[in-house]
Amino acid sequence: MNKNSDFDVVKEIFSWISIIVVAAVIALVLNLFIIANSRVPSASMENTIMTGDRVVGFRLTYLFQEPKRGDVIIFKFPDDESLYYVKRIIGEPGDVIDIKDGKIYLNNSETPLEEDYIKEPMIPEAPMHFEVPEDSYFCMGDNRNNSADSRRWIHPFVHKDKIIAKVIFRYFPGFKMIK
Repeated sequence: MNKNSDFDVVKEIFSWISIIVVAAVIALVLNLFIIANSRVPSASMENTIMTGDRVVGFRLTYLFQEPKRGDVIIFKFPDDESLYYVKRIIGEPGDVIDIKDGKIYLNNSETPLEEDYIKEPMIPEAPMHFEVPEDSYFCMGDNRNNSADSRRWIHPFVHKDKIIAKVIFRYFPGFKMIK
């Protein structure tokens, strides 16, 4: 081997290492500041998101707008902030929520909340009443009969500061936009 071929090999190795380092830095920045990746371990969001699905959320969404009813979010679980949960926002700050006869009523309306995304009708149980505090949200799984959500938690509301991202799409298995 001559010096030129040794230099070319070193140059090629350095080039590949540079590409790998830049890609790793870009992935880290994306994951820390722009996107959130989450795996849904339970059936609580079926049929919107199935057990074991992996979803991506956009961290910047709520810098430009307020979270709203119907958004599917990734957030720190109020009873154990080391856990991330994925649920749908049902109640916004200031909302009064009554759950009776398997239906959700908002702000003393006599018409139940229209929900075309739920897996099956909610099994009726004892009536529940919640008043959502300012800067907080009431969240439920789409599979109402199999979801540990705001109805069951010790701290039933998700504070705005604990919302990590708005779920945008499922990427495994297969691609699907989340609404």
